[in-house]
Order: sequence, then C-alpha cells, then structure tokens
Amino acid sequence: MREIVNIYCDESCHLQNDGESVMAIGAIFCPSSKKKEIFERLYEIKEKHNLIPKYKKSEKENRTYYELKWNKVSKAKIEYFKDVINYFFDDDDLHFRILIVPDKSKIDYEKFHHTHDTFYYKMYFGMLKAILNPDFAHFIYIDIKDTRSREKVHKLEQVLRNDKYDFSKEIIKQVQQVRSHEVELIQLADLLVGAVAYINRGKKESKPKKDLIELIKHRSRYTLVKSTLLRESKFNIFIWQPQKPYFV
Repeated sequence: MREIVNIYCDESCHLQNDGESVMAIGAIFCPSSKKKEIFERLYEIKEKHNLIPKYKKSEKENRTYYELKWNKVSKAKIEYFKDVINYFFDDDDLHFRILIVPDKSKIDYEKFHHTHDTFYYKMYFGMLKAILNPDFAHFIYIDIKDTRSREKVHKLEQVLRNDKYDFSKEIIKQVQQVRSHEVELIQLADLLVGAVAYINRGKKESKPKKDLIELIKHRSRYTLVKSTLLRESKFNIFIWQPQKPYFV
C-alpha cells in the first residue's frame, strides 16, 4: 500500500483584477500518518497563548477557534505567530512549497491562447508537480474561496490526473474543497503564503508582519524573493518567469 501524503493548499491575489500584481499559490504537505499529531501541536500552541475559549476546551470535535491567518498577524499576537513559525521549521514532517507570479498584469493571455482561468490552473499545476511523487498517494485539500470553488477543484483534479496518467486514481486519490477555519494546516498554508506574497509585493507597512518575515528568512536561510533549488524540501520557493513572448 502506498504511503499517503496530505497537501493543504492556499492562494493569494489569484484574481485577475484584484488590484495586486503578484499572484501566490502555495501548499503545506505532510505524511497523513502525522496529521493528527501536527493538529494537536498547533492546538497546544493556541492553548499556550490563551486563544481557545475555556468553555470550548472540551469540544475536541469542533476546534474552530482563533484562526491562524496572515491577515491576523498583529503586535498583540506576534509571540503566538512566532511560536507557530518555529514549530513549522522544527518539525521534520512539515514541508512548504510556493509559486510566485511576480506581475500577472503584464501577461499577454490572448497571444498564447490563455484565459486567466487556464493560466491559473497552469500555475497551480506548476506548484503541485514538484510535490507529487508517483511512489505515494496524495489527498489534496483546497480552501473554499468563492462560488466557483467546486468547478476549480474538479478541473484541477482532471489536469493533475491527466499529467500523471493517473486514471486509476492511485497517485491523486482526491482533490477536495474545505473550509479553512476547520483545518489547521490550511491556516498554516495561509500564513506562509501570505508572508511570502507580502515581501514579494514589496509591502513594508506592518512591523509585526515584517518581524515575522525576518524570522522566516532566518529559519529558512532564504531571502524569500528568489527561487530555491528544486530539491529544497523544507521551504521551496519558485519565482515563475515566463518566456519573453508572454509579456505585453
């Protein structure tokens, strides 16, 4: 039986006309056998920082408390976020990969017979293809972000299976949409995707966010604005650069 890998995906600034030039698509992945242990540890970090209401501590089946998200990074909660980042780098079972499109506004979709949607799937595939291993089975979880989430999940599943000739569903077992507030590792993906997207967008307004980015840079030993080697397994970054004809 193939070992199972769980992949938790998130994206930032992925819409064509959202006013942001940078698009980021990333994922946290880990062995499925370690999922419960990782979720428990993330829960314990929330407990340590008093982010779980006392009346809910016994409700193990519904841990929808303080969401671990990039847009919630603040001075008041910075130590909590630092603990989470340090935990990610200390746990050998957790891995991260992100694909950054530096300036989606300059891409000439029509010239290469792309719509923004087909380009989006191409980038999603580009992010995932370095994670997928034909020796393993994979469950892929994607955050519900809009009314077209179901359609996106179905299309991505098709694209991935066709590329891997995985018609028996041995490599890609399932691509499933989930709600981020119910899945701790989707939230962790949101945090890391948000951080890398933030620095690649040239943002500097928030000191707590800058401090967290400095910690990620220190622990990863990367600038976060350049591609890592493809074989980098812990914190893998790919800055997508199209061929010149793609640009207007």
